Amino acid sequence: MDLLGLVVQFMNGLAEASSLFLVAVGLSLIFGVTRIVNFAHGSLYMLGLYVAYTIVQAFGHTPLGFWFSLLAAALAIGVLGALIEIVLLRRIYHAPELFQLLATFALVLIFNDAALWIWGPEDLLGPLAPGLNGSIAIGARYFPRYDLMLVILGPVVLGLLWLLLKRTRWGTLVRAATQDREMLGALGVNQAWLFTGVFALGAFLAALGGAVQVPRQPANLALDLSVIGDAFVVVVVGGMGSIPGAYVAALIIAELKALCIGLGTVNFFGISFAFPQLTLVVEFIFMAIVLVFRPWGLFGKPQSASRNSAPIEAPLHPATLPFKIFIAVVVAALAAAPLLSHWLPYVPVLVLDVLISALFALSLHFIMGPGGMVSFGHAAYFGLGAYGAALLLKGAAFSMGWSIALAPLIAGVGAVVFGWFCVRLTGIYLAMLTLAFGQIVWSVVYQWDSLTGGSNGILGIWPTSWLGTGNNYYYFSLAVVLVSAILLRRILFSPFGYAMRASRDSSMRAEALGINVKRVQWVGFVVAGIFAGMAGMLFVFSKGSGSPEIISIDKSVDALVMVLLGGVQTLIGPAVGAVVFKVLQDYFIGITAYWHALFGGVILLLVLAFPQGIAGYFKQVFETSGGAIGRLFTKRGQDELA
Repeated sequence: MDLLGLVVQFMNGLAEASSLFLVAVGLSLIFGVTRIVNFAHGSLYMLGLYVAYTIVQAFGHTPLGFWFSLLAAALAIGVLGALIEIVLLRRIYHAPELFQLLATFALVLIFNDAALWIWGPEDLLGPLAPGLNGSIAIGARYFPRYDLMLVILGPVVLGLLWLLLKRTRWGTLVRAATQDREMLGALGVNQAWLFTGVFALGAFLAALGGAVQVPRQPANLALDLSVIGDAFVVVVVGGMGSIPGAYVAALIIAELKALCIGLGTVNFFGISFAFPQLTLVVEFIFMAIVLVFRPWGLFGKPQSASRNSAPIEAPLHPATLPFKIFIAVVVAALAAAPLLSHWLPYVPVLVLDVLISALFALSLHFIMGPGGMVSFGHAAYFGLGAYGAALLLKGAAFSMGWSIALAPLIAGVGAVVFGWFCVRLTGIYLAMLTLAFGQIVWSVVYQWDSLTGGSNGILGIWPTSWLGTGNNYYYFSLAVVLVSAILLRRILFSPFGYAMRASRDSSMRAEALGINVKRVQWVGFVVAGIFAGMAGMLFVFSKGSGSPEIISIDKSVDALVMVLLGGVQTLIGPAVGAVVFKVLQDYFIGITAYWHALFGGVILLLVLAFPQGIAGYFKQVFETSGGAIGRLFTKRGQDELA
């Protein structure tokens, strides 16, 4: 590409940076004040675009009407954001932060189906902006006038936000809230309405970022998750809560993407590099580099204690006799599931899906609960196990046995490499680095057509020899899941498990006792990756194929939802969450086309009813009201009652 072409691409990057900044700065404001990782922020962007499209159709035929339509759409979504904070989030501020994330994910499902119901499944592209429908010449190249307006819009919004936060009393309170919310409350400031205002402003900015895309980008139902990934990257790279950081990060990332598109395929010393393929992952590569060398972002500061921090974890206890009896009954029921295939053919298939999902959730819980490390990219190891098994069997012509044995180790190798970097971070920064590595793995699998089959995946991966007959594969999977669950539980009650929990609860005390905290967390990360890879191996042979979707953000979020639904503070919670998640999902898909919304509504109800997770809630009930009953099953309890 010539110099003028690079100039035009640079200008395109500036326009994209402004759009990205608008959505990211709202997310940064919300997190800075409320400490909520708002997964629904991308949905607000999507709804802003849809609502702006509708209003523009009615009033956007003149320049004044067009811009009025965009602002009206953003204001409408801002009001929606205020309602979300008042009706939902205000009820769960004292719940653990991860459950707040789960609630916002439920909103993603609800808003997506609401958009489907109102606007339909087709992409909707709005009209050109009146008065800005031409182009300006840059040499022999042309640049849209509307995009030039977007280049100006970003710095203007940045300046207005600076004035709002630096020159107004409300802005002073917002900045104070980002530093010490408890002290702000002690001074008599009404934090509830402050949080509502911040959430409304963040929603307005996200919707404005979507609304200004009306002439440039079709409104579609996939925007919510795609945009939230970009916004998270910008916020984390710039520094959580930093508005100038959000703009600088948006500028860097947008220009990197524009540069990759502009360079095309370049030859260096006879080797061809296809830079456009990097656009799918360049932002995550850059985020990973920034977080490795500056863990709190370019303009951020180390995180302070949060008002919404989770309560102290209760110690784990060995299984009681009632629990062992319950597990024996469950195992017997699982073993009998194939016997129902004559009357209910789908039951063994559903149960097998639940078993694999339970193992995947257990592997994530291993680092989330006892390890205290949240991962947004755990599907990377699930996918490495699945693709490892498929490639060993079909590509390398390994036997079924060797493919099964080596696939989890391939996932473990990935966890060794990625975990070495991840365990050096904490909190949301660790979670975002896992997301970056997960997206890098997804991009490689998606684009390496010659090895992985690209977007089509790998087909024809069925169990061979004796595993492929009758119900043998079902019972093999059941055995693998049960043995894996027992091993994970045993590890947690071993000296290593105690060291891992000590590192979670107080890393400074653990270090003082001689525990190498980072090494313990790294080993825990690898163990979780191996068992996730085992779940991926079981999955690919059960479905007969593997595709990049099993490594996507959606798959990682599914595992996160299963763990949170069941409860982070219980060992059986992930399995309970997997059962609830898969059964409800399967049921809702069969009864309505709008199953996402129904599923999201149920998740919201569960979050409100069981803020500690389903298993965590019933464990608490049993310990408080059923403690006497439980003591009947132990010798010590019988002696006490006597």
